[in-house]
Amino acid sequence: MLRSPTITRTRLRLLKTVLFIACLLPAGGMILGIYGVEGFGLGANPVEELIHRNGEWALRLLLATLAVTPIRRLTGAAWLVRLRRMLGLFAFFYAILHFLAYAIIDQGLALDFIIEDVIERPFITLGVLALLMLLPLAATSTDGMMRRLGRRWKKLHRLVYPIAILGVWHYWWQVKQDVREPVVYAAILAILLGYRLWTRPRVHRRPIQDRQTQDPATG
Repeated sequence: MLRSPTITRTRLRLLKTVLFIACLLPAGGMILGIYGVEGFGLGANPVEELIHRNGEWALRLLLATLAVTPIRRLTGAAWLVRLRRMLGLFAFFYAILHFLAYAIIDQGLALDFIIEDVIERPFITLGVLALLMLLPLAATSTDGMMRRLGRRWKKLHRLVYPIAILGVWHYWWQVKQDVREPVVYAAILAILLGYRLWTRPRVHRRPIQDRQTQDPATG
């Protein structure tokens, strides 16, 4: 049996701090790029690059969130679960930035154009749907909401699976020619979801005839 690695509270707190800073680094790099700091350029189309980078980081962190459970099961490191909430919230953070960069910087908050895009451009429809599904997960991420919702909390947070599928799908449809990156994300997601299906508890039922034979009540 795999031995479960342990970690002290101090080390866990330090690890959370390091992870928090690491998750903020992409946003920091984009801010430096906006101000034209050398080495952090946003390319020839900075608005499109901002939208793309935020969306990609949202997807990466969402997949990292889904990777926590398989890694925990394979390594026995139960403390990894304590990092999952932060990863999920940062995925939401970058998803919001992704949408705001599109809605404010690219579209100038022109609601008519935004609504038209959502209706007529399928990849945007998928992205908005994924973001709307992320909202209740972020809103119920606290310990208090977990206690208040009880078993319903776990059912609600299973939305992360269709959200991840929609996120990869959104990226795939958004890319016009080179789909290599979306394929990589789709493969990672397939592995993460496939692992869950493979390891989920299986309920074994005896045939009806066997149960009747062994049940004293049936004679």
